[in-house]
Amino acid sequence: MSIHEEIKEHFETYLAEHDKWEEKGVKAAATRARKALGELGKLSKHRRAEIQNKKNAM
Repeated sequence: MSIHEEIKEHFETYLAEHDKWEEKGVKAAATRARKALGELGKLSKHRRAEIQNKKNAM
């Protein structure tokens, strides 16, 4: 799976868990939403580096 696809997957997870937390008050969903955001941060850094390397190679 590409980093781009992983970013999309974690973002969708974040959105679903955020809704559970905000609308239903599920405390565990808040933890899962935070985890998804943490993964997004890590993946974003890797994706930024990939894009920069590809741009520099052009």
